[in-house]
Amino acid sequence: MSKFGAYLKSRQFRNTILLVISSVIGIVLIAFFSLSYYTRHGSGIPVPRLKGLDVDKAMAILKEQGFAYKIDSVYVPDQQPGAIVEQDPDAGTNVKEGRTIYLTMVTQQAPNVALPDIITEQSIYREAVAVLSNYGLKVGDTIYRSDIARDRVLEVHFNGQIIKPGFKLPKGSKLDLVLGNGEGASEVDIPELINLDLDAAKFSIKGAGLTVGTITYEGTITDSTNVVVVSQSPMKSDSLSQTSIGTRINLTVKQGEKNDVPN
Repeated sequence: MSKFGAYLKSRQFRNTILLVISSVIGIVLIAFFSLSYYTRHGSGIPVPRLKGLDVDKAMAILKEQGFAYKIDSVYVPDQQPGAIVEQDPDAGTNVKEGRTIYLTMVTQQAPNVALPDIITEQSIYREAVAVLSNYGLKVGDTIYRSDIARDRVLEVHFNGQIIKPGFKLPKGSKLDLVLGNGEGASEVDIPELINLDLDAAKFSIKGAGLTVGTITYEGTITDSTNVVVVSQSPMKSDSLSQTSIGTRINLTVKQGEKNDVPN
């Protein structure tokens, strides 16, 4: 141990240690300067700022400064088609001349999406808006129609046409929704009462949600149990098939056998 201790204190040991340290430092410096020379560390051409520019202008700038480029596209709602929204490397990064710059532009045409099924017994306006938003679709006008359920989605319209679930339309499209008003039907079919006896006619009127109006007796009535309807007002026709709930239906009845419907 005394000899080893003496060696550690010797000049030869100190020279050996200095030689090893110098060699390590030399290797590190050679590697650093070699790498810097190869990659031009700390030098190069700064990447221009391209975000927000039109794709044609961005390409012209890159060509002028000697860069190559590759362009991908993505659909972004409410963004100008053709605008650059992403770039790699970022603006200001120093790169070698001829470096490829990767750009992402807003696509000129929105991709198609399928209309989700929002017309169900449980589907209401608020839920329909959320579902459509998840598909990249928007709600335009809302139209209310008679239905017992308030805000239930009854129909979906696109460009004035009724569309069904699965219909393909551009992402970002606006859809008009027909919703229930919660009041039920405001109009009902006019019943056909000609040749019905009076009791049957009254039953049909009330069953339709209408009101029995004035009853006019035509001719002599000898048997009140055998009177039939010979005319009604309003009467169902090609131009009039429905009327408002509660409308009074006026009847004209007469004695005798049942008559054919008047021409």
